[in-house]
Amino acid sequence: MHRRNFFKWTGLGALGLALYGCGRNNKTLSQNRYYSGPTTDHFDGTYFYNSKDQVTAPMSDLLKWKLFGNRAKWPEHFVSPYSANVPETSLPAKTLRVTMIGHASLLIQMHGLNILTDPVYSKRVSPLQYIGPWRHNPPGVAFEALPKIDVVLVTHNHYDHLDIATLARLIARDNPQIYTPLGNNTIIHKDIQAANVQNGDWGDVFTHKSGCKIHFEPCQHWSARGTNDRRMALWSAFVLESTYHKIYHIGDTGFGTGDNYRKVAAKHDGFDLAILPIGAYEPRWFMEEAHQNPAEAVAGLQLCKARYGLGHHWGTFQLTDEAVEAPKRALADALAKQALTEDRFSAMQPGQVWQLPV
Repeated sequence: MHRRNFFKWTGLGALGLALYGCGRNNKTLSQNRYYSGPTTDHFDGTYFYNSKDQVTAPMSDLLKWKLFGNRAKWPEHFVSPYSANVPETSLPAKTLRVTMIGHASLLIQMHGLNILTDPVYSKRVSPLQYIGPWRHNPPGVAFEALPKIDVVLVTHNHYDHLDIATLARLIARDNPQIYTPLGNNTIIHKDIQAANVQNGDWGDVFTHKSGCKIHFEPCQHWSARGTNDRRMALWSAFVLESTYHKIYHIGDTGFGTGDNYRKVAAKHDGFDLAILPIGAYEPRWFMEEAHQNPAEAVAGLQLCKARYGLGHHWGTFQLTDEAVEAPKRALADALAKQALTEDRFSAMQPGQVWQLPV
């Protein structure tokens, strides 16, 4: 193995072992470091879970993947065909526009608000900025070009979704209202005491001062920031509900039986838009529980009764084995098999802008 690749893989392997193996469901810990609250159907007093029969995969599975996986080689730079965007500072309340920044970071403009999802402007998504997955394309909106941000949604605490450095910059500049699931407020406040954070549980709903409602909804995933904290903070999907529009947003999820999609459709009677992850899904034997593939995302779009879908979580950070453009191709194939047009569900790339048709 080439010396550079050896250090790259040993570094990534060490990072993976830290985040996965040492952060397993460790019953020697008597107290959750992020959250204390009553037990529920998804919290046992120490750990959050998707279902009571949830099983943590053994360390040997991670090692099997790292040592014997068929990881595609990504180009050093995966350039977006869209130019860096400078969004308008504000839009009418009836307008729904989404601009792709990169990975799971999107600018949603609705109800006259500027909303950021899982904002990440760092070069790496890792506890250490010299190892771990790095950015293969620049953000589709430069930080300095962002309009004043009113609301930030943080879906869970993985480093490709909760970036403390970016949150600190946003808070210093705009002091937005942050919404995040239980326990993640502790992580944010540890480094940014001034952060205006509202944490919530699945089923909670909060009304922003603008009148826009933010619903916390279940999704199938997990959490960890480092060693011995696996599933100590909750993960969540969100529903944004304004006078004119409803959006269903998921940062990461496994598809499972599809029940989360069915239930959210029944609860909210469908959506104008679903923003769904389509990447980080190979190999299936290891990733299926936590990451849906593009075909499952299309099934989810139909089950949640969304008029349109936007695919994210692909093409910026290489987290898993699939090739850089595989999610986009697989999404097109899945749409064709369901006789759906490609404009129904777009694989978003940095700088790309989508607006709800009138």
